[in-house]
Amino acid sequence: MGRDCRAPSLPFWPAVLLLPLAVLAAWVAGALWGAIPGALKARFGSHEVINTIMLNFVALYAVSYLVRGPLQEPTHAYPQTSAIAEAVRLGQILGAGRLHFGILLALAVVVVAGWMLRHTAAGFRLLAVGESVSAAASGGQIDVGAVTLRAFMLSGALAGLAGAVEVLGVTYALYENISPGYGYTAIAVALLAGLDPWRVIPSALLFAALEAGAGAMQRDAGVPSTLVSVIEALLILAVVGAQALRHRRAASVVTAPLMPVRGT
Repeated sequence: MGRDCRAPSLPFWPAVLLLPLAVLAAWVAGALWGAIPGALKARFGSHEVINTIMLNFVALYAVSYLVRGPLQEPTHAYPQTSAIAEAVRLGQILGAGRLHFGILLALAVVVVAGWMLRHTAAGFRLLAVGESVSAAASGGQIDVGAVTLRAFMLSGALAGLAGAVEVLGVTYALYENISPGYGYTAIAVALLAGLDPWRVIPSALLFAALEAGAGAMQRDAGVPSTLVSVIEALLILAVVGAQALRHRRAASVVTAPLMPVRGT
């Protein structure tokens, strides 16, 4: 592709179709990207953390190539794409400042994800494989490999959806290093929520308040903004430690020998 080759603006497409198609494209692209570590995990048992961290660098450099090459804005002055058309942008909620309709999409995803895990067979299989692969496979009713692949694809699709909301609702363009570490923050949010989609909402609000207040705290009170990272780390350690203690107590109860009953 030549350096001046850019994505078509599709002026003949109605606005009511452009936005859903853009979101769907991000969803599909994320699912396909998530299928790579999913297939490696399901087929070869390779560690998902290593695979995904390595793929992070592949994605970063791929975006860097695109915004400095085929998709770069016409003046070639900045490593970014041209601004997306108005028809593809997520509109802002009236009276809510910069808050846009992406928040409603995020809340809908949280509600659906929580309902799926609690009330569907697919959710049960996902939870079973997550708790114990060997136990899930022992009954012969759960295809562990297929569930693993679907879980990774769904995770990738949700990540793609988050990226679409960021571009379509906040930045209005794709540029180099667009994410300051949203994925790692999302891991912390999920851990604090106990991996429960419905608890993600208060957990995310807490982290959002900490991140938003970090700059003001340093500017107005002279407190280093890095203290927020320390607080976030302590919160995660406290939650993980509490979960580990709870699991240890549960395991000790299960493995405790039965006491003889007196008088029998």
